[in-house]
Amino acid sequence: MLVHSVPTDANRRHANRLLNGLSIADYELLAPHLKAEPLDYRAVLIAAYQPIEFVYFLDSGVASLVNTMINGDAAEVGTIGNEGIVGLPIVFGDTTAPNSVYMQVPGSGARMSAVVFGQQLKLSHSLLDAFLHYANACFNQVAQSAACAYFHPIEQRCCRWLLMTRDRMPTDEFLLTQEFLAMMLGVQRSSVNIAMGSLQKKGLVRYSRGHVTILDRDGLHAASCECYDVTKREFDRLLGTSAT
Repeated sequence: MLVHSVPTDANRRHANRLLNGLSIADYELLAPHLKAEPLDYRAVLIAAYQPIEFVYFLDSGVASLVNTMINGDAAEVGTIGNEGIVGLPIVFGDTTAPNSVYMQVPGSGARMSAVVFGQQLKLSHSLLDAFLHYANACFNQVAQSAACAYFHPIEQRCCRWLLMTRDRMPTDEFLLTQEFLAMMLGVQRSSVNIAMGSLQKKGLVRYSRGHVTILDRDGLHAASCECYDVTKREFDRLLGTSAT
């Protein structure tokens, strides 16, 4: 596995792990084209079956990859945070996707033209390799989530998603709606209420009006299923960097 050296230049201010894992030379291929961007709640980053105009590198927040059925029902099939990129189809030479991507937990990041990004990938094998490693990690996350939904109870899965969201945020407090939690877990909102109520009673979190505060991360970790650690290890291994 290629581990990408972490640049030491003072101009690097991104909290995005994928950008910070690039060599200085590869980062400089992208840096002039990156534009800082606030990423508000429900902001649409990619619309299904529409041309992908921009790719996004999140510094904080969580983007949700959503599949919408013919009858209008929507299901969250993947999430993207500061470990990766929104716009992965561009890496494989595609320009559209069958899924929409929008912000479920607001944050910030940087964007660049999808066309320019695709052009820059052709200039460096190591740059393309870095994004292919991320694609593998992303696939592994989706696969682990599918197994998790089959084998593990709601409360354990809820702990896992809370930990994953916390890893992508700068503080212990963040916006996380019942709607998003229900989509992530594939359950009804009433089940989310029961699970979050139980975690509050145990003193692990505080949850009020869509805002979550992590009170005891170690306790939350202990209450989670093994899928959190499995997914985190794979991201660390394939990205060559560790979340702080």
